[in-house]
Amino acid sequence: MNVVLIGYRGTGKSTVGKIVAARLGRELFSTDAEIVKFTAQTIPQIVEQRGWESFRDLESKICQDLAVRDGLVIDTGGGAILRSQNVEVLKRTGKLFWLTASVETIAKRIGSDTQRPSLTGTKSFIDEIQDVLRERTPKYQAAADYIIGTDGRSATQVADEILSRL
Repeated sequence: MNVVLIGYRGTGKSTVGKIVAARLGRELFSTDAEIVKFTAQTIPQIVEQRGWESFRDLESKICQDLAVRDGLVIDTGGGAILRSQNVEVLKRTGKLFWLTASVETIAKRIGSDTQRPSLTGTKSFIDEIQDVLRERTPKYQAAADYIIGTDGRSATQVADEILSRL
């Protein structure tokens, strides 16, 4: 069984994933990092040159490739749940943990990250987070086997909760 972390960017998936993988003695795979490795381009470059739809196609391929394996910790990109086939394939071999955080926490965590391109290209940083979360929350809820809040908690505390639910 795989441990799959879903959630908006900045909710702690990468950091928590490292801890969970280390404690379980498993390999950690980030879908975003696998896309970068596969294309030899950064995510902003992919989006700028090919567009979001092409990025989502690559993401679906990586989700499928990882889901056929067993015993992994998978840190998905925030939009992986936008395609139902990604959720279906990841659920076949994994438990999905939705990491949540408030808009304020997310903004604080990702405000200086240059590797995360704008999802809308037209809104303020905070407005974008609010709008995208509003759109994606029902999809995260539908996909999640477990929901874990990360506000005011250390990555170790979040990892401990994931491990206790396994």
